[in-house]
Formats: sequence, C-alpha cells, structure tokens
Amino acid sequence: MNTYTGKQLADLVQREEPDMNLRTIRYYTQIGLLPPLELSGNKRVYTDRHLEYLRAILTLSKSGESLADIQEKLTGLPAEEVAKIGERLRFYQTEHIFRNETLVINEDVMLTVSPRISAALKSELVETVNRLLKGGNTP
Repeated sequence: MNTYTGKQLADLVQREEPDMNLRTIRYYTQIGLLPPLELSGNKRVYTDRHLEYLRAILTLSKSGESLADIQEKLTGLPAEEVAKIGERLRFYQTEHIFRNETLVINEDVMLTVSPRISAALKSELVETVNRLLKGGNTP
C-alpha cells in the first residue's frame, strides 16, 4: 500500500478534481469524513485507502449529497464498496461530459450518454425517463 503526505495526496486528487486542496483534505480528516491517518514508522500518513475515500466523497458530493449524508453513507462500508463509489468520479469530470452527449429531459433531469449509443436507444431512453417522471412505470 502506498503512503502519502497530505500534500502528495492533494496533488494526486487535484489531477482528477482541480478544486481539491490540502486544506480540504485536512478538514475532512479533522471531522472524521476520512479515516484516521495511519502510522508508518513514527510518521502519520495517508494511504491508498484515503485516496479511495476522497474519490468517493467527491463523487457523492457532486451528486448532491451533504457532508453529513456522505459520512453516514460511508461509515461501515467495506473498502470495496467505497472504491466502487469512487470509481464513478470520472462520470462527473468535465472531459468525460464533453466526450458524451447530454440530453435535457426537463429543468431537473439530464442524461449523459456515450456517442456509441444509437439514435433509437437515445430516443427510447428519453421516452422512458419522461414516462417515469409523469408517474407511469409501464411501457
């Protein structure tokens, strides 16, 4: 498992989320959103586990979750589940969104789809989401 200083961890995360900084990482650690630092010799360090938690926190915050909700959601989750949540961070990154097409359903709902999706499937997706929003759940 890799170990990092706070600055190294911030630099890693900034590659994926430019707004992340060392101050925020320290704050998340202080309020218990991130697990406690680990000991490596006589130094306290961040690890890959902390990196996975940061990615999960960023993903959940970008999906509209509050820090309190995020903390509740991540508490007690197995490491694999935290990592799975963090893997979705790429879907919120600008370059990913620009590579895809965003379909506006209404002022509250947008779908982002890959250019590999056929026009027929896009149309079906829009129709299905519209039907669900209107309260219908059958075709």
